[in-house]
Amino acid sequence: MKILRSVSEVREELAGYRNKTVGLVPTMGYFHDGHLSLMRQARAECDVVVVSLFVNPTQFGVGEDYDKYPRDEKRDAELAGEVGVDYIFAPPVEEMYSEGFGTFVEPSQELSNKMCGVSRPGHFRGVATVVTKLLNIVQPDKAYFGQKDAQQLVIIKSIVRDLNIPVEIVGMPIVRERDGLAMSSRNTYLSKQERKQALALYETLCLGKKLIAQGSRDASALKKQLVANLSRKPGVEIDYLEIVRAEDLKPVERLGGKILLAGAIRVGDTRLIDNMILEV
Repeated sequence: MKILRSVSEVREELAGYRNKTVGLVPTMGYFHDGHLSLMRQARAECDVVVVSLFVNPTQFGVGEDYDKYPRDEKRDAELAGEVGVDYIFAPPVEEMYSEGFGTFVEPSQELSNKMCGVSRPGHFRGVATVVTKLLNIVQPDKAYFGQKDAQQLVIIKSIVRDLNIPVEIVGMPIVRERDGLAMSSRNTYLSKQERKQALALYETLCLGKKLIAQGSRDASALKKQLVANLSRKPGVEIDYLEIVRAEDLKPVERLGGKILLAGAIRVGDTRLIDNMILEV
C-alpha cells in the first residue's frame, strides 16, 4: 500500500489502471469498523482501492470540532493495509485548497437546508465541494459511503446525477456497536456516562420502527411520540428528529413506501446522528 500526498501523485499512480475498476472510499480518518466495511466492499468489487484520508475544513462551522477531530494516520494506514487497500490519498490542506481557492459546489437547497443543514449551515457545501474534488482527482468507477450519513448520501447522489459525473455511488449499511450505537469517530469524545446516554437516539429510532410495525401511519403523530420519548432521556439535547421519504428527503404526511427516520442529538459537547430506513 502506498500513501500519496498530492493530486499529481494520484493521477500518475492511477494512470496505468484505466482499464481496471477503481473504487474510492472517501473518509476523514480515525477508522472504525464502519469505515473498514466500505473498504472491504470496495476490495470485493474493484481491482484498485483508493481511500482518501482528509479532515475537510470547509465542512466544519465556526466553533465546531475541526481542531480536535481525532487523527491517527499511522493507525489508519495499518488498518487499511490489513483489509487490502492499495492507496491512501492523504493530502495536506493546502493541496486541496490552494491559495486563492474560491470555487465551491452548492448542493440542492431542497436537500441541504433541512435536518443537519439547519444546525450546520454551510456544512453540505463543504461536503459537496470536497467530494466533487475527490471524484475528479481519482476518477473512480465506484465510490462508497455509509448510510449513517443518510442526508449526505442523498446529496452526493444528486450531485453525481446533476453534474453527470461518471461514477456509481454505493451506499453501505450502518455498522453498530453491540448495544446498537452507530459507529462514529466522534464516539471517542464520549465519557463513560455520556456513552450510555448516547444510546437514546438509537432506542428512539427502534421505538419508531416498533410503532410503525404496529400500524402507526400518521407521520406527525409518530414524530410527536418519538420526540416526547427522546425528550425524557437524561443528558440528551435534541437537534432534530425527522420522518421523510428516503430517496429525496421530502416530508410525508402518511407513511408509505421507503421512509427515513433520522435524528441528531447532543450529549455533552458531542453531536451524534443516526437513522433507519424502513419499508412501510
